[in-house]
Amino acid sequence: MPTISDIQKRILQLKKEKDVCILAHCYQTHDILEIADFTGDSFALARKAEKSPNANVMMCGVRFMAETVKILSPEKKVYLPEPEAGCPMAEQLDIASLTALKEKYPDYTVVCYINTTAELKTICDVCVTSSSAVKIIKALDDKKILFIPDCNLGNHVKEQIPDKEFAFIHGGCPVHQRLTVKDVEHAKALHPDALFLVHPECRPEVVAMADYAGSTTGIMDFAVESDKKEFIIGTENAIVSHLSIEHPEKRFYALSKDNICPNMKLTTLASILNCLEGCGGEEIVLEEDTRLAAKRCIDRMLELG
Repeated sequence: MPTISDIQKRILQLKKEKDVCILAHCYQTHDILEIADFTGDSFALARKAEKSPNANVMMCGVRFMAETVKILSPEKKVYLPEPEAGCPMAEQLDIASLTALKEKYPDYTVVCYINTTAELKTICDVCVTSSSAVKIIKALDDKKILFIPDCNLGNHVKEQIPDKEFAFIHGGCPVHQRLTVKDVEHAKALHPDALFLVHPECRPEVVAMADYAGSTTGIMDFAVESDKKEFIIGTENAIVSHLSIEHPEKRFYALSKDNICPNMKLTTLASILNCLEGCGGEEIVLEEDTRLAAKRCIDRMLELG
């Protein structure tokens, strides 16, 4: 029976032979991070792929992330090892529903979170990430903002930019949305000396209880750089695993045992190997008109910083 190490070695061999750059979002399991060329948040990974010399890229994450890679690197072949790995937040709006929203808010600038489909990005004005949203929206001359799709992240941004008017939809990440004040109270009772670090995709009342709120990478950096030794992690539980492995001198606790993204967990070493062997996965293909239209709002984000 092959071991995890055996499968990893085969993957490393094949990615070299087939000129593949493997990207792993940090919500993936640690055995996947170990065979990746780059790990991190979705947009940072897409930028890494853009600069990579490899002709082929595999995104171990979800579909919108692979689409973003293709938007920025049209000359590369981009693969998603698990075609069913989607993102409920990214799929909450379609062209028709966003068009109706734009008609309802005709004088609002449409700001889309990176967690949206390539198709939806084609009719948005500017894209943002969780770490860049405040900076980008502050830099806009526009005073009225329609922020999609995550109202929790949008509320977090709104609190830091009180001079602008925001409109939201009732959308967001179901994994982060399920975390409650009761979860925080329970975790703090169990671990009274731990700092509470949270992703702003969580509910506003949960974010308000945090010692730090920020992107996944921001949470990890804060925990590593802090002189504190215990942390409650309010995002996908893979982060608890990664931090515990990489920093055994500290203690990391999940805010909830249920905080697991089923779409992220679809990707396994086996599905990566199958994709490399040509018997699994899906190549991401975008029509050039769609790619260029979607790229405009990403380019606007980069222009603004």
